[in-house]
Amino acid sequence: SELFGHEKGAFTGADRAKPGKFELAAGGTLFLDEIAELAPPLQAKLLRALQERQIERVGGTRLIEVDARIIAASHRDLFARARDGRFREDLAYRLNVIDIELPPLRERSEDIPLLATALLERSARQQQIETPPVLSRAALAHLQQHDWPGNVRELENVLTQAMVFARDGRIDPEHIRLKGRTAPAAKESAVSTPNRAQPASLAEVEAAHIQHVLDHTDGHKGRSCEILGISRPALDRKIEKYRLSLKRDR
Repeated sequence: SELFGHEKGAFTGADRAKPGKFELAAGGTLFLDEIAELAPPLQAKLLRALQERQIERVGGTRLIEVDARIIAASHRDLFARARDGRFREDLAYRLNVIDIELPPLRERSEDIPLLATALLERSARQQQIETPPVLSRAALAHLQQHDWPGNVRELENVLTQAMVFARDGRIDPEHIRLKGRTAPAAKESAVSTPNRAQPASLAEVEAAHIQHVLDHTDGHKGRSCEILGISRPALDRKIEKYRLSLKRDR
């Protein structure tokens, strides 16, 4: 009923009608995570919704028009699942209009500073912490060396745990509990750490990462926005805020 809603009396506890996500997303975008795990009966209903742009609420018979853009995500190959009989092949083709493959986190460690910043800020809001803890340079280097088999979800969990242990407002390597493999230690670079690592604020981490992207694109703002996943005005504000340098202004 989460996706398609339900009518009053459709099941025990359904004391009133409730619209589903499809109806609530009318005119907008509906994100379906881990679509490969969708149960077969729901796969059939989803296919009908995509083909006919109509749904029925659970316990109802009335057809409801829906109009929402669908973005589906999965860490599994839908067509491999279809060959195994676990996923409808027609639904896989219907969903596969534009295929975007996101590399695993271990292949894009340069994204970790911004991801860590965003995740720490979100976790702080959820825990009603006014100021997120500071991530030290040594801790950041430690995160970037890990293999991250669980990708962003694992990173989020590790940072949430670290916030519990970092009672003084600073996250150091000893606060980070990693499981599984760790990538080989990186060569000494800008992230080399002395015996007593100096802390880096979240703003410093963000500024350093944006500057790295700008250097990588040779100052091309359009390409930098694509890599960072932000708009041109947002990039301009951050460049001004952090006084970042451009090789070329485009």
